[in-house]
Amino acid sequence: MTPDVHGETITVPAAYGDTEMYVTRPAGSDDTPLPGVLFVTDVIGLRPRTRAMADRIASWGYVVAVPHLFYRFGTAEEWAPADDLLLPEARGAFFKAAMPRASTLTSDVARADLIAYLDALRSVPGVSAGPIGVTGYCMGGRLALNLAAARPADVAAVGIFHTGNLVTDTPDSPHLHLVDIEAFVLAIHADKDRSLPHTAVAQFEHALISSGVTHSATVYPGAAHGYTMSDIAAYHHEAAEHHFAELEGLFRRTLTT
Repeated sequence: MTPDVHGETITVPAAYGDTEMYVTRPAGSDDTPLPGVLFVTDVIGLRPRTRAMADRIASWGYVVAVPHLFYRFGTAEEWAPADDLLLPEARGAFFKAAMPRASTLTSDVARADLIAYLDALRSVPGVSAGPIGVTGYCMGGRLALNLAAARPADVAAVGIFHTGNLVTDTPDSPHLHLVDIEAFVLAIHADKDRSLPHTAVAQFEHALISSGVTHSATVYPGAAHGYTMSDIAAYHHEAAEHHFAELEGLFRRTLTT
């Protein structure tokens, strides 16, 4: 069932140009201040599935903004897959082209964009002055942590879901840069995720604890990387519904008008 929301795509400034941002909120709430939520997509980007997820989150009582992260390479429509990603050959072709381009969104480059997206969300009419929430998927989870560290006074809650490469041997590994985060971090890892093996899950948990980050970190059994995304083969309905329930509870506890 489609939530009773109103969504529109607007143009907002990013760090190196303008980009599209899908903004959605409960229908009829234009005159009601609501907390803001920034939705940071996976590498597949702004598309029908992520818009639908944002609509569902908005129906809980939030203004949700989903920026097109890859504006340097064209519009959201130009970035999105041309073919059905449930087909292995289409999936392979998309990721072969997308991953090298997405890798240019380094930690420093991404942070400038993320701050611009947060400011754009703040400027949307009807977004309350209180703290915001951020939810990130796959690579978007790493970006969500990056923003929480950059703007700790603004971000009260972070959800990260099936996020890989949280522990790497590079200086910008996310697990090395948690100390500035003041938000509550909810992490629900995928059990079958080659980009975050169980040893890395344990290392990331240790880093959260040693950095003093208030958090809940769990592994959903049997779920694969990408389990929330119904337009790819990794989708796991029960895990996706669990993520929605946990995220709703997180925002209810942490976000106020």
